[in-house]
Amino acid sequence: MAELTEVRIPASDGIHLHAMVAGPDDGPLAVLLHGFPECWYSWRRQMPALAEAGFRVVAPDQRGYNLSDKPSDVHAYRLDALTADVAAILDWAGRERAVIVGHDWGGAVAWRFAMDYPNRVERLVVMNAPHPVAFARELRHWSQRRRSWYMFYFRIPWLPEALFALSPSRTARFFFRRVAVRKAAFSDDDLRVFAAAMAQPGALRSMIHWYRAAFRYPPAQRVRPIEAPTLLIWALDDIALGVELTRGLEKWVPNLTIHYIPDCGHWVQNEAAEEINGALLDFLSALGA
Repeated sequence: MAELTEVRIPASDGIHLHAMVAGPDDGPLAVLLHGFPECWYSWRRQMPALAEAGFRVVAPDQRGYNLSDKPSDVHAYRLDALTADVAAILDWAGRERAVIVGHDWGGAVAWRFAMDYPNRVERLVVMNAPHPVAFARELRHWSQRRRSWYMFYFRIPWLPEALFALSPSRTARFFFRRVAVRKAAFSDDDLRVFAAAMAQPGALRSMIHWYRAAFRYPPAQRVRPIEAPTLLIWALDDIALGVELTRGLEKWVPNLTIHYIPDCGHWVQNEAAEEINGALLDFLSALGA
């Protein structure tokens, strides 16, 4: 089992990110970006597999989450600041390029990073996070609007985080056990880790600020085709995101492979960990040590 090391990384805007690191210092760099309402721990099953394959793996708590800094202003969570944090991780590691892996909101950051920093992406892996063009297209349809109702609810000031803060343990159980298709993927100990991350002072507010910033401060840069070889992994029973979001991407992601996983829910790297690890290692095999 690969040893995990805890670090703090200076990121953009003067903030610092807490992260876990594994694997050899000289291995190809892989940065794993979690989503909402997770933390680095969502990659606990992928970090050892990648490290043992020779990768230097960094899994941060993204800004606002768990043990990372939590700016209070919504503006601090705009997408260009989040992608700048990823660039800062590469700088901290002394690397010009890296494999970028993202799930959910981490996937949204990964898509944007690959557009805005194309020369810094070796390969891109996105899990159950829609490309922005596909998401904008599907949000015009009632089926996806119904699935995405919570995004509009999160725009309400203070109320969502206040309700979730009443019981972080119940909130963790709702998001992970209830939303999962393969519910055994999350043990009681796992739920306690996620609940503790949510209970960090300011965390729930900051996590929901990601959604508020997305509406208030859309990216200034236009959407551009992604040059890097890209693997899109999609669990077919995602309660929030329809499979239609994986279609029509040829113009925007010309070097794309899609891997569908049936009978699996939104938390795909947890619910189908062995299949995910196999797909990752196959896709990245040319880069491993």
